[in-house]
Amino acid sequence: MAEKNKDEIDRIDPGPEQVMQRSERDEGREEKFELPDNLPVLPLTDTVIYPFMVLPLFINREESVAAIDAALSSDRLILLLTEKSGEKEVEYPTLFETGTAAAIMKMLKLPDGRTRVIVQGLTRARVREFVQRKPFSIASIEKLEDEKPEEKDTEITAWMRNLLEGMERAVSLGKTISAELMMVASNIEDPGRLADLAATTLDIELEQAQSILEETDPLRRLKLVHKFYAIELQVLAVQQRIASQAKNEMDKSQREYFLRQQMKAIQEELGVGGELENEFDELQERIKKARMPEAAQLEASRQLDKLRRMHPDAAEAAVLRNYLDVMCELPWSKSSKDRLDIKKAKQILDEDHYDLERVKDRILEHLGVMKLKKHTMRGPILCFVGPPGVGKTSLGQSIARTLGRKFLRLSLGGVRDEAEIRGHRRTYVGALPGRIIQGINQAGTNNPVFMMDEVDKIGADFRGDPSSALLEVLDPEQNSTFRDNYIGVDFDLSKVMFILTANQLDTIQPAFLDRMEIIRLPGYTELEKLHIANRYLIPRQRRSNGITANQLRITDEGLGTIIKSYTIEAGVRNLEREIASICRKVARRVAEGKRGRVTVTGKNVSEFLGSVRFLPEEMLARDQIGVATGLAWTPTGGDILFIETIPMKGSGALTLTGQLGDVMQESARAAMSYTKAKATELGLSKFDFSKHDVHIHVPEGAIPKDGPSAGVTIAIALISAFTGKPIRKEIAMTGEITLRGTILPVGGIKEKVLAARRMGIKTVILPRRNEKDVAEIQQELREGMNFIFASHIDEVIKEAINTGKKASPGDKRKGGGKATDKKA
Repeated sequence: MAEKNKDEIDRIDPGPEQVMQRSERDEGREEKFELPDNLPVLPLTDTVIYPFMVLPLFINREESVAAIDAALSSDRLILLLTEKSGEKEVEYPTLFETGTAAAIMKMLKLPDGRTRVIVQGLTRARVREFVQRKPFSIASIEKLEDEKPEEKDTEITAWMRNLLEGMERAVSLGKTISAELMMVASNIEDPGRLADLAATTLDIELEQAQSILEETDPLRRLKLVHKFYAIELQVLAVQQRIASQAKNEMDKSQREYFLRQQMKAIQEELGVGGELENEFDELQERIKKARMPEAAQLEASRQLDKLRRMHPDAAEAAVLRNYLDVMCELPWSKSSKDRLDIKKAKQILDEDHYDLERVKDRILEHLGVMKLKKHTMRGPILCFVGPPGVGKTSLGQSIARTLGRKFLRLSLGGVRDEAEIRGHRRTYVGALPGRIIQGINQAGTNNPVFMMDEVDKIGADFRGDPSSALLEVLDPEQNSTFRDNYIGVDFDLSKVMFILTANQLDTIQPAFLDRMEIIRLPGYTELEKLHIANRYLIPRQRRSNGITANQLRITDEGLGTIIKSYTIEAGVRNLEREIASICRKVARRVAEGKRGRVTVTGKNVSEFLGSVRFLPEEMLARDQIGVATGLAWTPTGGDILFIETIPMKGSGALTLTGQLGDVMQESARAAMSYTKAKATELGLSKFDFSKHDVHIHVPEGAIPKDGPSAGVTIAIALISAFTGKPIRKEIAMTGEITLRGTILPVGGIKEKVLAARRMGIKTVILPRRNEKDVAEIQQELREGMNFIFASHIDEVIKEAINTGKKASPGDKRKGGGKATDKKA
């Protein structure tokens, strides 16, 4: 058996000298022709031979040569069977049952060892069974005769004419059919023989060719061949249309080429030629001067070569020019020199920012490492987390000034399209690099300080997730090979110092958060705000509004009144707005021609800013039953939280109001369960809880509240309401409670202590396990504050419930940690 590419039996497409029809004098012999019962089998690969077809075959396998020798030694007859497609090399290949009985007309032994035979198909034959397999196959056969119509009707004539017209049309569409073959076809009167002849000129699948061979009804065979010819004509028509279009495009391109050459010659004669070549040479020189990495330089050169071969007015030419401009302008190897004077850097940081010692120390540590490692360290990924207005963005500018680097700022708030980070592919109209590469290009150096603001407000939709795209940018192990979709090559971002800012971490995905070094910036105390206002805010607003220190003075008392009565915030943004408002009023006064210095004190602040906006809470005026003061953490700093509880006659239901979240509601239920379980110890053994409803309310109901740290406050409010004993107004508390009364630690200690101090509360009850956090609070913030640390609710009851005894002063230390309690 042969395969198409293994030269066992290769088919040679028949030409006019290979495809023959027996002459009219031979037609009478067909009826007298007799086949023996058994014939040797010659397997064919990828070809089907029809009766009256003559073609050469090349044979090189022993089994096939043995079959040919056996046929030549007897009556020169052999059975040609086609192997089914898709068969693997097996001992006995699967053959179609229907084949062609053929006569061997000539055999020739070739020098390369192969055998060449010329065979002529005689008639169709079907295999009954194989009587021998070795050394070659012999099959028992039966002859298949074409069904003879009684007379040649008009339908057969019409189908024959249609088939001949199809063959002629195929020739007109470019199909190679010899004139001799067309002449033979036009003289054939037998429909079956015409169908066989036409089938030899078709380019069809093996199974389709075999189906024609197996059809013994001449009319059905004509229809089948006509069907395949119709498909062939469709393919030829499409092929001719494609060739025509390609030729037209080629002719157009050649014409444009000659016209461009003529134009070039004319321009040279006029003295204006060579402008394009000069532009290309300039681009080539810019590529060399850009000092790109090898891969980038190869890509830029490849695109320049493509531009040289392109028509200058083509749309893609403009795209390539823009691309090459971006590639040449990028600072591939241009870095700014770092200022590594540690003392000078500390001086700059102290000038720009008050306090923030931890952040300043981290920056100075980075500079120290850079100085020792000779600029080889990778840029850190710092993330400043804190409430609005505490100086996160301005701190990034100070870092850039300290290092002597360019400063870039990218606001990520509301960014939803991944292409904003990675860029657009050049296949899109108006494609641009991502904002990372644009920023680097804008800076002109590959080591700027790159600040990304509001990373906690990145969005995600069908256009992608920008925070996922930033993973590669912010990973020190990956950003040395950052690939923007527009430039299509790697760009080294490892020298860039990325600084991120966020108000909270809850909305940042964990994988993104893992790339950063978190540095928390807590809110400022009143004293810190006073220093910041005197040192930075007031001088800046004087300059902005065109007034001098001789025209306006704000006393510390006046600033204290503004901080306490006109702003409640963790940062200083609103404080600066109020100072700006005062400066504008003074600027108007000066513009009107009034002279003299304006002094703002605590008594006359209302003349500039109006009536007081924030008054002390009335609930802190006296001890109350069922009202406890809690401490809460918010994204903008700390705040106090009042828990109101009242029992009433009912059926034992618990009502919770004030927009409480799921966690806070669970804390309330836990506190209620603890109160019921400890009723005897609390002196409530005779109280029937099943006949009383309890309503727990947290004021400011329009503001959502959640978190576990209100558990202690709720429990004390419940115990006070049930026992009828008031809660001391001068005490605020925080902590998570369990069903056993154990108090668990919470976060946001510094923010909560700031809130208590701002409201004039001097005593704060904290979980004992938060005692270690208190040490991080500044000494000036702890001054005058009492901290009571409790590990069980019984300790809180003794201190908070007013039983006629004085509250224990407790320890005086500091706190602060991760925020878990939220009041948005």
